[in-house]
Amino acid sequence: MTRLPIDHPSDHPSRATLHLTPDIWHRANRLLVKKAIAEYAHELIVEPKWIGEAAGAGFARYALASDDGTRVYTFEARLLALRHWSIRHESITCVSDGGVQPLDALAFILDVKGRLGIKEDMLPIYLDEISSTLYGSAYKLTKDGPDTGALVDADFQTFETAMMEGHPGFVANNGRLGFDAIDYRAYAPEAGAEIAVVWLAVHKDNATFHCSQDLDYERLMIEELGEETIERFHALIAERGCNSADYHLMPAHPWQWFNKLSICFASYVASNRIICLGYGDDRYLAQQSIRTFFNITHPAKRYVKTSLSILNMGFMRGLSPYYMLGTPAINDFIKSLIESDAYLQSKGFTILREVASLGFRNGYYEAAIQADSPYKKMFSALWRENPLALAGPGQRLMTMAALLHTDRHGRALLPALIAASGLSTRAWLERYMEAYLAPLVHGFYRYDLVFMPHGENLILVMENHVPVRAIMKDIAEEAVILDKDAKLPDNVKRLAVDVPDRLKLLAIFIDVFDGFFRYVNQILVEHECCTEDVFWDVVARCVSAYQDAHPEFAAKYEKYDLFAPEFLHSCLNRLQLGNNQQMVNLADPAANLKLAGNLQNPLAGRRDALRECILPLHAEADAA
Repeated sequence: MTRLPIDHPSDHPSRATLHLTPDIWHRANRLLVKKAIAEYAHELIVEPKWIGEAAGAGFARYALASDDGTRVYTFEARLLALRHWSIRHESITCVSDGGVQPLDALAFILDVKGRLGIKEDMLPIYLDEISSTLYGSAYKLTKDGPDTGALVDADFQTFETAMMEGHPGFVANNGRLGFDAIDYRAYAPEAGAEIAVVWLAVHKDNATFHCSQDLDYERLMIEELGEETIERFHALIAERGCNSADYHLMPAHPWQWFNKLSICFASYVASNRIICLGYGDDRYLAQQSIRTFFNITHPAKRYVKTSLSILNMGFMRGLSPYYMLGTPAINDFIKSLIESDAYLQSKGFTILREVASLGFRNGYYEAAIQADSPYKKMFSALWRENPLALAGPGQRLMTMAALLHTDRHGRALLPALIAASGLSTRAWLERYMEAYLAPLVHGFYRYDLVFMPHGENLILVMENHVPVRAIMKDIAEEAVILDKDAKLPDNVKRLAVDVPDRLKLLAIFIDVFDGFFRYVNQILVEHECCTEDVFWDVVARCVSAYQDAHPEFAAKYEKYDLFAPEFLHSCLNRLQLGNNQQMVNLADPAANLKLAGNLQNPLAGRRDALRECILPLHAEADAA
């Protein structure tokens, strides 16, 4: 077993909480209370009341009372597009019994628990997630790491470990329930600790391997492990009196081995259906998605993604062995579609294929449980292509989540990137929209194909601090074709889903506009990079330019109108609060949506305004 470093938290129990000081705890709670008010108000869970004007364009003072009226939170905020509450965190006060109280995120949750609508048996779990989110926030506020100035020119993995915030919409976004304080320092992406994965030999009677058409098991193992390590592992299998030809070699997260596989799969271990081979030689960094590893010993090797049975943001982060069966085929299909599409190729848009998968099926849990369950997702792994080869000379990679990053001193990265590029904000945004939004719009209208394009799922290729193309990842579990009758090969038919027409465009409206652009807009406005009107005008011009260049989809533009006056609001926190242990059934993604209060579309009316602006220019050109 790898020896723990001298300064590991287990050397002295107090090390696990060195970052939990009164000042840091106060800052972490203030930031989370701000987010909770903003996101709950955005979803109409709470409704702050206007109580007066405040200094600054568009700002006003608001009050929000606790359920019982004994505590009142006041703050200054302005409402931006998409019902986004831009709150001055330093202005928030909590008054009770005539006195100002320290801000306490856990107390705030209890103050509004009636409006949250969370079931009583789930509330303690949610409080655990809030506590863990605060714990992680405090750690990130104190850890050494690059500030915004240094990040402007940072490399790919520096970005991955430097992010301060998790998902921008979820209030409880860093629950990671199952990790203890030592696990946090060992496995959380922000800790930046080197990790060795555990390798296991798994019997082929229980484990199924699948790969892309241009790969096979032997080649994968040689490229990932090397012949010397393979021979060592085969010798360990032989020492058990077993034949290595009957086994696949499979990586597992160290936490998963010690906490789940060695116990829940003990019968398979005892019968040599699973043989522990020890740690591999390579070292990895956990990515933002926490269960995906980047190889830092050999940076050109593939990503490794493993099951991890911790509860985080409404899901146990396992991997289904059933989904693994079709993963490589689905990735091959989508990659082929993209590579044969001239428009997507012109934008440089591509995906990172999940090229191989291994799933181990536990017969006991399968016999016990018919429905979808985290107990069926404890032991799978996949290998994903490495993005470094996609960066050309003078280019570098950056997680798109970095566009929302603000460092511990409150300095946002996006304005710094724009300044370093030498471009105007509008010109920078136009390049970004062409790299990111335009391919997503084309995928929707041309193929009914949608992804889950949030910040952590996108890698941007940057050149001179400007995005030049986008790389999508996390394909097999989250990409879908919104046409149940789509003609697809048998091995990828899972892609086709039945979604009501009124919900289909939420793949852009919610996942892109509300889920990401809402926050980009806030950062640009708060840092006086541009106005809201400029930002949404750039978005509208990108969509309008695409539609004008592709009149063949005119009927779909009318049916699924990105310039509609308003759209349904699918709420993420309401979803998590409804069931914080399994938010949705992946096989029926539309079934469990929580809708509340339509959102006014910031693109509404802009298409006509753009055409009124463009047509006179065309007339002048014709006259000339």
